[in-house]
Amino acid sequence: MKIVISDAFDPGLPAKLARYGEVLDKAHLASAEVLLVRSNTKCTRALIDTIPNLKLIIRGGVGLDNVDQAYCAEKGIEVFNTAAASSVSVAELAIALMLAVSSKITLGHEGMVKGEWRKKACERVELFGKTLGLIGAGRIATEVAIRARAFGMKVIAYDKYVTASEHAELLPLDEVIKAADYLSLHTPLTPETRGMINAERIAQMKPGAILINTGRGACVVEADVVAALESGHLAGFGNDVWLSDPPKDSPLMAAPNTVLLPHIGGSTQENLLRIGDIVCEILEGRRA
Repeated sequence: MKIVISDAFDPGLPAKLARYGEVLDKAHLASAEVLLVRSNTKCTRALIDTIPNLKLIIRGGVGLDNVDQAYCAEKGIEVFNTAAASSVSVAELAIALMLAVSSKITLGHEGMVKGEWRKKACERVELFGKTLGLIGAGRIATEVAIRARAFGMKVIAYDKYVTASEHAELLPLDEVIKAADYLSLHTPLTPETRGMINAERIAQMKPGAILINTGRGACVVEADVVAALESGHLAGFGNDVWLSDPPKDSPLMAAPNTVLLPHIGGSTQENLLRIGDIVCEILEGRRA
């Protein structure tokens, strides 16, 4: 079995995979029977057609929007992700973004290295006692909720497919949006969620609310977020996900009160090790 690692995984993964077959790099993409990808490689119909012996795609991460699942099903190609691996990593980043935006971390740091004492501009807001609204109540959102409650936050959530949660009060979407001091997005990209945070929904949010997105970039309308930041209706935006990696001509780059990151939610050493373990479990299961 020829296993091609197309994107960045833990450096020790090739050695772990050697017992399952020949492990190759992206230069040998066309010969792959098993293809390991993360976010960079787009498994489109066109790419898949260049890999005649492909039998299995494993996406190291949560979403599968970079894989044409319908075409894979048509071609008899199995598709897996490693959804359980990334929960802690992304949840910690969501909390970090809440803290960074609320405490003006980047503003203060940039001032210090420039020799500017921006104490007045860095007036902070506490998480304690605030309401965190989660859109999505799956694995990652649950880990966010656990950590937010440790900060003394009230946690509410909306998820069309979840009927009970130990860590958040489930409410209709409009109620979550209206009540949240912090609104954090944790949904896959679907026709229903694409552009769901737009001018109309932002107008429902509390004046001075903070928006956090570690889900999918296309779930927000960037221009509408920028307009709300410029008007002051949104007090801040913490973002790790984009319409493309890297973003092209995003209006967010010039927006005020943002903390912008280069899609690093899953980029912890621990997460990459967990992803590798799950990849091995998938291959072991196929060998059994």
